[in-house]
Amino acid sequence: MSVPPAVRATGLVKRFGALTAVDGLDLVLERGTCLALLGPNGAGKTTTIEMLEGLQRPDAGEIEILGRAWASDPDGIRERIGVQLQETRLTEKVTVHETLRLFRSFYREGRDLAEVLEVVGLTDKRNARVETLSGGQHQRLSLACALVSRPELLFLDEPTTGLDPQARRRVWEIVEGFKNAGGTVLLTTHYMEEAERLADDVVIVDAGKIIAHGSPAAVIGSLQAESIVEIHPKDGSGDRLLDAALLALPGVGEVRREGSSLTLVVTDTQASVGALLGHLTTVGVELESLRTHSPTLEDVFVALTGKHLRDG
Repeated sequence: MSVPPAVRATGLVKRFGALTAVDGLDLVLERGTCLALLGPNGAGKTTTIEMLEGLQRPDAGEIEILGRAWASDPDGIRERIGVQLQETRLTEKVTVHETLRLFRSFYREGRDLAEVLEVVGLTDKRNARVETLSGGQHQRLSLACALVSRPELLFLDEPTTGLDPQARRRVWEIVEGFKNAGGTVLLTTHYMEEAERLADDVVIVDAGKIIAHGSPAAVIGSLQAESIVEIHPKDGSGDRLLDAALLALPGVGEVRREGSSLTLVVTDTQASVGALLGHLTTVGVELESLRTHSPTLEDVFVALTGKHLRDG
């Protein structure tokens, strides 16, 4: 008999009055993998993950977590999952160890507290009050609270928002260690580097619907681009650049405008940039800057929706 996936959701719908936050969403997360749920604020990411965590009840659809349903076995599911909310407010006057001991008491079985503190790098903060922790340390303590039950499945809702790059990488290492030990992760994030590093699969949502799904490489590959070229003309002279003329240049497949800057999606970087520079000279446009980069998940999202993943 085959083992069911860690998460299976079918036809999920969630409404708030006239707003449909999640609109017929299907999702499968295989065990031992990490899936990143991406999208701008208001896309339905947090609502989706809260339904999967059992914090909200869907208006329609079915959810199966580790082969079990919330309606029939909520306690059995809670014993086997760890949850880090988008914002976790821990009691400030108690110590790190006391906080973990409280969370450990919620479960029949769990990990040794010293082991968890070592995993998240807070052993030296064992007796420190929560109010004295830095932002990164507070996030790692929140993650420790999610790990203290020895979960099979970890839900992380924007676990590194607001952290500096060093603190963010420390959280990534903890998540990678959990997955390498056989754990399964579902995370939401605004950081494309985070998704590309941690996720085996990504799901991009917008307006409560899935608009792209696959491995990071496959989703990026769907753009069919060798590179992205960004140009910033001087003094508003970009008005002289006509989309039709740019699309006629070798290798240029798409042109997007944002303010005074232009973005070109190209299939042949050398030919496109060479032709572009010649065209700029012909029409008398000077540049503040020209930059190229390899396509990213952010570029895919903008191409699909015309919006950025960090848009509110």
